[in-house]
Amino acid sequence: MSWLQAMVLAVVQGLTEFLPISSSGHLRIVSELFFGDDAGASFTAVTQIGTELAVVIYFAKDIARLVAVWFRGLFNAEVRGTQDYRLSWYVIVGSIPIGVLGVLFQDYIRSSLRSLWVTGAMLIVFGVLLGLAERFGQQRRGQGQLKLSDGVVMGFAQSLALIPGVSRSGGTITAGLSLGLARPTAVRFSFLLAIPAVFAAGLSEIPHVFEPSSHGLQPSGAQMIVATVVAGVVGYAVIAWLLRFVERHSVYLFVWYRIALGLLVFALLGFGVMQP
Repeated sequence: MSWLQAMVLAVVQGLTEFLPISSSGHLRIVSELFFGDDAGASFTAVTQIGTELAVVIYFAKDIARLVAVWFRGLFNAEVRGTQDYRLSWYVIVGSIPIGVLGVLFQDYIRSSLRSLWVTGAMLIVFGVLLGLAERFGQQRRGQGQLKLSDGVVMGFAQSLALIPGVSRSGGTITAGLSLGLARPTAVRFSFLLAIPAVFAAGLSEIPHVFEPSSHGLQPSGAQMIVATVVAGVVGYAVIAWLLRFVERHSVYLFVWYRIALGLLVFALLGFGVMQP
């Protein structure tokens, strides 16, 4: 991997991680289209550590409050009755599915599921589902009305993002809207839900980034560190923008973008411009 490739892919990761358009899908497409090879699942997972650090920094006060309340609630029955204590458990419970499924299906995640035919199909299918959730979801419940079932359903939706093209944020936002959550609530909870799972996945993938391989772009240690930092800086700006955007606008912009990109991927594959 060259420095240009590492920086381009880092910026792509930062721009797309929090938008419901699939960062892993974009990294797969960009690396194949412009660099003729796959950046790899490990590079994707490790650069996500940078974007999740951006979430931790942006929501530092909220996270510190939830962690403190959770520890106090373990020993104080009165604290266990608060919404913050319940919310912290919703994040923990919702993080379990992606961790379990990620371990069980890691071989498929690294190989067959990274086919661009799969990526293109998932961009379209989950784009349509996101549009349906926006159209028919009641969007009445705020953060104070989150329930354990919301955490479980959104947790399983997050696990689908193991397939490039689905989108972690897209899956969780789609699930949240379908459950009747208000758009800003679904987005904020999606950010919080990602932190444990993405950090765990990124840390577990660090050794695999530098494994010798007969295919795929191989970054150096310095490139991996810088790319992770760049992805985090770009991701921080995207968080601020997206939270403002969803307060005033629907998610149809992302729906149409996903469908158009999926069709473009099919066309490029069909004409042999990209290899699956």
